[in-house]
Amino acid sequence: MAIFVLGDTHLSLGTSKPMDVFQGWEGYLSKLEDNWRKLVGPQDTVVVNGDVSWAMKLEDTREDFAFLDSLPGKKKYLMKGNHDYWWTTMKKMQTYLADQGFSTLDFLFNNAHLVEGVWLCGTRGWMFDQGEVHDRKVIDRETGRLRLSLAAAQGPEEKVCFLHYPPLFGTSSTPEILEVMKEYGVRRCYYGHLHGKSIRCGVQGEVDGIQYRLTSADGLGFCPLKI
Repeated sequence: MAIFVLGDTHLSLGTSKPMDVFQGWEGYLSKLEDNWRKLVGPQDTVVVNGDVSWAMKLEDTREDFAFLDSLPGKKKYLMKGNHDYWWTTMKKMQTYLADQGFSTLDFLFNNAHLVEGVWLCGTRGWMFDQGEVHDRKVIDRETGRLRLSLAAAQGPEEKVCFLHYPPLFGTSSTPEILEVMKEYGVRRCYYGHLHGKSIRCGVQGEVDGIQYRLTSADGLGFCPLKI
């Protein structure tokens, strides 16, 4: 039994959005599925940390969710990314999963899940220019959500943090997110969002006691990462 992470799946099986939306993504769905089936077992857990589906409405996610539900893994925890416009309230999303019979899917949002002796925690995050009113509101909200998630992880087990936006990018950072991770003793952080040329600016390795790893699908060669 193991835990894997793979972000930015950008599924579009039930929409008119083209599958190959980024350079280098040609035929990516078959690569993703092949790699997933080779690595992930039926008792394993996978975190999809944002940009799960291009669907605009929750009901339009059916084919994308069915695809994820059909892949190996006891549980797949979905997180919100900046392109997940279908995202709504937890109650509506959980009801939808139950109604559709997607038994392996769940959400990591304002909560924490204890899996294989570690707590899975996280939120979408934010990375844009600070100082703007909208940015300040979003940062405050995302910081609060991360705190809720980490506070829900009750117990001595390690708290592993998953974000969609990178908390560090080049010489920039979101200090509020960093401070909350440090406050709760986070030692590992996995993030996505970066594609193409921006991957090279993603921070990888240890910074101030926290190990960072980029997990966007193309950043990982469309291959789930075992953590």
